[in-house]
Amino acid sequence: MATVATNITGETQRMAEVLAAQKTAFTAAMPESLSVRADRIDRAIALLVDNAENFAKAVSEDFGHRSREQTLMTDIMPSVSALKHAKKHMASWAKGEKRRPTFPLGLLGAKAEVVYQPKGVVGIVSPWNFPVGMVFVPMAGILAAGNRAMIKPSEFTENVSALMARLVPEYFDATEMAVFTGDADVGVAFSKLAFDHMIFTGATSVGRHIMRAAADNLVPVTLELGGKSPTFIGRSANKDLVGQRVALGKMMNAGQICLAPDYLLVAEDQEGAVIDSVTKSAGELYPTLLANDDYTSVVNTRNYDRLQSYLTDARDKGAEVIEVNPGNEDFASANGHKMPLHIVRNPTDDMKVMQEEIFGPILPVKTYKTIDEAIDYVNANDRPLGLYYFGQDKSEEDRVLTRTISGGVTVNDVLFHNAMEDLPFGGVGPSGMGNYHGVDGFRTFSHARAVYRQPKLDVAGLAGFKPPYGKATAKTLAKELKK
Repeated sequence: MATVATNITGETQRMAEVLAAQKTAFTAAMPESLSVRADRIDRAIALLVDNAENFAKAVSEDFGHRSREQTLMTDIMPSVSALKHAKKHMASWAKGEKRRPTFPLGLLGAKAEVVYQPKGVVGIVSPWNFPVGMVFVPMAGILAAGNRAMIKPSEFTENVSALMARLVPEYFDATEMAVFTGDADVGVAFSKLAFDHMIFTGATSVGRHIMRAAADNLVPVTLELGGKSPTFIGRSANKDLVGQRVALGKMMNAGQICLAPDYLLVAEDQEGAVIDSVTKSAGELYPTLLANDDYTSVVNTRNYDRLQSYLTDARDKGAEVIEVNPGNEDFASANGHKMPLHIVRNPTDDMKVMQEEIFGPILPVKTYKTIDEAIDYVNANDRPLGLYYFGQDKSEEDRVLTRTISGGVTVNDVLFHNAMEDLPFGGVGPSGMGNYHGVDGFRTFSHARAVYRQPKLDVAGLAGFKPPYGKATAKTLAKELKK
């Protein structure tokens, strides 16, 4: 125990020293030029492209299995895309915005604008499910805005974290970007540092602790959390399309995605058709699972056991659980954590599958009589990170979208709003706060500084703002205090 405590103390001290060095370097370099920002973005891209295969191998080792192609598609490619997008557009994002001075100051020569300044040092606490992408996608906005970065990757993906800690110093000076590895205690110490901004991606329960820790130093936070993202299946929906797209979104990364469709809302008379379509599509995507390189393993024993406990709880409380096992494989005897899709029919609110974010290949299906009943159900629960609607009825689509609140929406598919770099990505309420991606990320990691330039005229005197108060004061008050 003494050794562990010593390691934590040593890492905590190193974090404090690096933070101080980054803040000093940031202040000395002000203003951070666009060319320097572009160079950092180029180096981040090079880090990812040069080492893409090594990252894919490390992710697979940490998961027990995840395909090379998936890591390249869902971690490396989105990161490179975000960084390239930021580099292309950051000059326009960085331009100040002219604002209109209050009448009549503009007529007298006053000027007003907003200028975007980097905040300084941004702390990144990243999750295990996309251990590369959830560092380098937000990094695009962080670097484009002119900030430095300190990273605490997840302890559950040790190989990725160790690789990142080894590679970052090869491409960046410690005063620009640094990585800190370790267990939850190191993460707690990291979250207590006096960053200029902090972004956390992970569970809502942990997000609450992050926010409390940041509050002591009044560090602004962006929280990208999760929750139970509902999927409305309208009566007008193409059921074949629903099956294909829901199965892909739910089984990608074995459902270990914060935006995965958490549960379906289906019209009572169409439940069987929708379940059949999802089941058929799952089999087409993954005819077998255990030896299928394309299908990802549940990350570890802890999460595998958690998911199994959800299924046991659902069965014990009366749900019908359908195992989608197209190859009739023996998972009970398998050596590993791969898990087939399980569809849960007749879920009730006292079941864990309807109380907790699932984060795995389990799909509850709730039925409704009217779309308003489904809307009311979603509104009675926490606001989700994502919301999905399938259907061709535009008036129904509008009703769902205007009468619900969520972080983002995809219509006639799932997940894809997150892939749009020019759309803000973020949650609302328990699913998070703040946004990033594109210009929204640039602004999240920038300080919007108000600049007002007063004309040579004695504006305060003309307006009656200066004592002794008299006729000019009365005239201004009479003019402005009207209904």
